[in-house]
Amino acid sequence: MLCVLVLAAGEPWEAPALADLEAHPGVVVLKRCVDVDDLVASVTSGQADVAVVALDAPGLDPSAVAHLRRHAVRPVAVTGARSDDLDVREHAHRLGITAVVGGGELASLPEVVTSVEDVLDTRPRQPALEPATPATSGPGGRVVAVWGPAGAPGRTTVAVNLAGELARRRVPSVLVDLDPYGGAVAQQLGVLDEVSGLLSAARLAGSGHLADRFPSTCRGVGEHLAVVTGLPRADRWREVRPAHVEQLLEAARGLGEVVLDTGFSIEDDQAADLGGRPARNTLTLGALEQADEVVVVGGADPVGLTRLARALVDLRERADGTPVRVVVNRMRSSIGWSEKDIAGMVEGFSRVAGLHFLPDDAPLVDRSLVAGRPVVELGESSLARSLAALADAVFPATVGPASGRAHPRPAGRRGLRRSRRQPV
Repeated sequence: MLCVLVLAAGEPWEAPALADLEAHPGVVVLKRCVDVDDLVASVTSGQADVAVVALDAPGLDPSAVAHLRRHAVRPVAVTGARSDDLDVREHAHRLGITAVVGGGELASLPEVVTSVEDVLDTRPRQPALEPATPATSGPGGRVVAVWGPAGAPGRTTVAVNLAGELARRRVPSVLVDLDPYGGAVAQQLGVLDEVSGLLSAARLAGSGHLADRFPSTCRGVGEHLAVVTGLPRADRWREVRPAHVEQLLEAARGLGEVVLDTGFSIEDDQAADLGGRPARNTLTLGALEQADEVVVVGGADPVGLTRLARALVDLRERADGTPVRVVVNRMRSSIGWSEKDIAGMVEGFSRVAGLHFLPDDAPLVDRSLVAGRPVVELGESSLARSLAALADAVFPATVGPASGRAHPRPAGRRGLRRSRRQPV
């Protein structure tokens, strides 16, 4: 018995289609949905097998179709035009739907619904946010997510300077602000962007044009660093769906190495499935699940280390099999613990790929923030050297003569020229 959801969006084919489906043995029309939100909420019950949707239904986009697939619901589109019309096929292809029934072919709808398993586009039944294939086995750059617990341990500072060090080495890289609680990448780099790159990318992903127009969502910072700025207000996280993040990261890989600045919370929101909307922490969870490596940042003070220990335990369930590297930020002798002491604590909570310490240098970080430039641009310092060593470990392929490590730059020299591209 196949359970079918129908979203006709007021199209005239609804009545005859319902009559044909209900008359077909083995098919039960579970519900007539009023809109896309009702549809995506209905599939979370786990009772539906197929969704018959109007191809031109308002709000139907690739992320909604991906939501259907995550719940093992196969999409079948119905259009008033001919199914072999070129525009119809292109529209369906952008949505990710192959099974299309034209207005003059409604009699075949029950047959298509019952045989839709044979349609190629319905075979992938895995969740849309599955772990990404390591970049070493495919084209494009690596995706590294910079994450850490609450308390401002320095996630954004580490992410910005990792990307800045890559750019200094003339390595094409993309820095993406995925913090759903209010990103600060643009502020740290002095980017006065009136349009959020993340929201622009989400809109393009919804229309199926992100792959072609992804560079238009980036702000150029010098010749080798592209920045996707974050949310202009924290309450706009609802506009970015899980499928948008997946498409964004796929497009970013094509431009070079990818560094993600994420939020702090990785808790599940059980109420989100009831409404069919993504949870607020979906941006962070998607970044961790698709990352080739996770860099966890924690503070060196007692409170920061306690939060770091708890975060490492929580992360084990989220980053199973993904290499995890720990960065202890603002390390200083006044704490009373040595690096060896902290290393023993970290090893007691998680097996990590590496442990790095960044010295406390508040005046230098302040100068970096005021200037809107990464620390690595402001001349030689112990903090800059530690960040460069971190980049060596996270992106080993960038180490070499091209990195410029053997030729320190004089203080104050600009390593990156800021682009003044017009906002998109």
